[in-house]
Amino acid sequence: MSNVYATCSIVAKESLAVLENMLNFSKNVNRDYESEFSSNMSRGYAPGATINIKKPPRYQYRAGKVATPQATVQSTIPLTVSQGGTELFTSSQDRTLSVQKLEDIMMAAMAPIANEIDRQGLALAHFAAFNTVNAAGALPTTQAAALQVITDANRKLDEAAAPRDRRRTLIGNPALNGALVQGLAGQFNSNAVTSEQNRTGMFQDSYGLNYGMDQNVDIHTNGAATATNINGANQTGSAITVVAVAAGTLTRGTVITLPGVFAVNPQTRLTTGQLQDFVVTADALAGATTINISPAIVTSGAFQNVTASPTTAQPYVIKGAASTAYGTNIAYHKDAFTLAMVPMWAPSKGVIDVKQETHNGFTIKVTEFYDGKNDDAIMRLDVLFGWAATYPELACKIYTV
Repeated sequence: MSNVYATCSIVAKESLAVLENMLNFSKNVNRDYESEFSSNMSRGYAPGATINIKKPPRYQYRAGKVATPQATVQSTIPLTVSQGGTELFTSSQDRTLSVQKLEDIMMAAMAPIANEIDRQGLALAHFAAFNTVNAAGALPTTQAAALQVITDANRKLDEAAAPRDRRRTLIGNPALNGALVQGLAGQFNSNAVTSEQNRTGMFQDSYGLNYGMDQNVDIHTNGAATATNINGANQTGSAITVVAVAAGTLTRGTVITLPGVFAVNPQTRLTTGQLQDFVVTADALAGATTINISPAIVTSGAFQNVTASPTTAQPYVIKGAASTAYGTNIAYHKDAFTLAMVPMWAPSKGVIDVKQETHNGFTIKVTEFYDGKNDDAIMRLDVLFGWAATYPELACKIYTV
C-alpha cells in the first residue's frame, strides 16, 4: 500500500493537536480577546500590532436618596502580538515523509513553540502578580504544610474576589509538584484520584484548583537590598519615596509590604486584615530613593485597593531572603491573564502550499516552499501570539526554593 504523504493541511492539523496537548499554563487563561484581532484582519494586524483591552468601570455605593453622579473611568491594558515558530528542513529525497512518521516529528517540532508560549506567559505572571504566599520558600513536604500552601493561595484569591467557578488553576514547578504529592500522600482521596496520582506522579486537581506542572515556572532572585524606611506621608500612586535603598539592588519582581497599608475587598473597600503585597516593577539600585510598585496605591474612590498610605518613618518589608532565588509557582483565576493567538496573513503565490488551522482559540500556519538551488523543501510552522496581565490581582505566587 502506498504512503499518504504529509501535506501542509495534514501537518497543520497534527501540529495544532500536539500544541494544545503540550501547553500547561496557556490552556487555562482568558482567550476572549482574540476576536479583537481575527475579526478585524482588514486593519492589517501583524507582528507588533497592539490592541487595548478595556477593563470594566467601578462605582461606589450611594447611601440615601440624593443622587451623586459618578464619573465613568475605564482603564485599558495593552496586548501586543509577536511572531515565532520553527522549521522542518527536508531534502527532495526525504520529501516522501509519510503520515505514519509524522507524529514523532511534530512532537519534536512543536515542543519549542509550546515551550516558548508557556515560558512567556509564566514570565509575565512572575513580574505582574503581586500577591504572594510561602515567602520563606520552604517546600511543603508535610501534610499540614501542603494544605497550608494551597489554602493560603486560595485565601489570597478569595480576598481579591476571584470567583469560585472552577476556573482557578495552580501551575507548579517540578519541586512543588513533588512536594505536594509527598505532603498529601496520606490525605483521604477517592480511589480514582489516588490511583491517577500514583500512576502519573502528578498532583491532581483538588481543593478548588485545576493543576498542572510546568518546567517553565520562572525563577525570581531577590537582590542584596535590605529594607529602609518610608520617607514622606500621604504617598499614593505607582512609586513610593524611601530612605535610600541600602546594601544592594532591590530587584524587579521582588515583593514588599508597606507599613500600615492593608488590602481591601474590591467591592466593600473594607480591610481584609492582611498587609497588601506590592511587586517592584523596576530595579531600585543601592542609594535610590524611589521604588516603582504595582499595584498603584489608591486610598479612596471606586478603585480603592488599600486602607491608607504607608506610614512615614517606618520600614517596608521585603518578602523572602536577600540574594536568594525562588520558584514563582502561580495560582490564578482564568481572567488574571490573557493570551491572544491569532491567524496570520497567508501568501497565495511563491510557495508550494500553505494552510492555517484554528481550534479552541489556538492557531498555527504551515507554509512549504522550495529551495531550487539546493533541491530542498522547507516547511515552516508559525504562530502569532501575545500576552497581557488583565487582572493580576486574581493571581498569587507561591514561593519555593
